[in-house]
Amino acid sequence: MNTHASLEAKEIFGTTTFFSNPKPISLIDRLLRFSSQKDDIILDFFSGSATTAHAVMQLNAEDGGNRKFIMVQLPEETDPKSEAYKAGYKNICEIGKERIRRAGKKIEEELKAKSTKGDLFEGDKEVKMVDTGFRVLKVDSTNMKDVYYSPSQYNQQMLLDLESNIKDDRTDIDLLYGVLLDWGVPLSLPHITEKIGGKDVHFVNDTDLVACFEEHVPEEVIREIARRKPLRVVFRDSSFRNSPDKINVTEIFKTLSPETTIKVI
Repeated sequence: MNTHASLEAKEIFGTTTFFSNPKPISLIDRLLRFSSQKDDIILDFFSGSATTAHAVMQLNAEDGGNRKFIMVQLPEETDPKSEAYKAGYKNICEIGKERIRRAGKKIEEELKAKSTKGDLFEGDKEVKMVDTGFRVLKVDSTNMKDVYYSPSQYNQQMLLDLESNIKDDRTDIDLLYGVLLDWGVPLSLPHITEKIGGKDVHFVNDTDLVACFEEHVPEEVIREIARRKPLRVVFRDSSFRNSPDKINVTEIFKTLSPETTIKVI
């Protein structure tokens, strides 16, 4: 089994030395065929080189399934003397991500080759293109600044530092996914960013959730968002110049999209 798995790793990476005991695709494939349905979510808490993700994509390509995978792996650092480290992979997660990319590309090329040859049917089964995309998320602390002091302990500079309640190193994407978690919205939903009035507006699954984290969002942008009738909408506190502006947003949505739930962070 390990010899076969090492050969599979060599085919993907061009080396057999990244992992000493990789899982063979054939073993995971066998387990998937016995235990999964075509629309299941496959969870691997010890992802390693992401063999399970590779097997899921391969099986989807073979039987037209729509299985999804969740790979969980601590970012364990690679040994500086190892071939993986020398190849640029500083931790195990980086190896897994690269394997998914390479395996997905290989599977897509094989399916395109079948399409070119006209072999889109194997027996009575139609060979379909497979989704090989994936997202990478990591566990982190809250996006909000930590407050450890009682009111009597604050000074003027500390208050100025808290003018924004969001940590300085956080991006729009950090804030968006934090809100998705707070609201219990699936992290796998499609997400696009659109420019409205020069401001970045994020749309998750069309209008399941719409978010704008820009500073001082003008009224015309608020109205355009409201006209889309989102299920949920979120802004940051600094999106508004003052309290009257914030109240005005509520009134705009009451008029144009009364069913929308509004959140300000």
